[in-house]
Amino acid sequence: MSSGELPRPSDDVPQPSGEVPVPSGDVPVLDALDAQVLEGVAGGESTVQLAARLYLSRQGIEYRVGQMLRRFDAPNRPALVARAHALGMFAAGQWPPRVLPKHVR
Repeated sequence: MSSGELPRPSDDVPQPSGEVPVPSGDVPVLDALDAQVLEGVAGGESTVQLAARLYLSRQGIEYRVGQMLRRFDAPNRPALVARAHALGMFAAGQWPPRVLPKHVR
């Protein structure tokens, strides 16, 4: 190897692929209302906007978001959206974000 060459990774060292391996059983299935709340959070809607659109109280939205934060083991709303995206729950290339039907019961 010359001085300008970088060392090649050996075949026995695992290389990062950029994908998070997720067992199929670990992807939560949401009810229709939770899917709508997650879509709203992913689209940047506030609690008040979500409550008005879904005809729920602010506390009802906060309760549902809190339940999803625990289910997805996420510390906050951006992490919740990132986790759902990493799990493949959103349709690709679609705005506003939509949860795929296979993740809704």
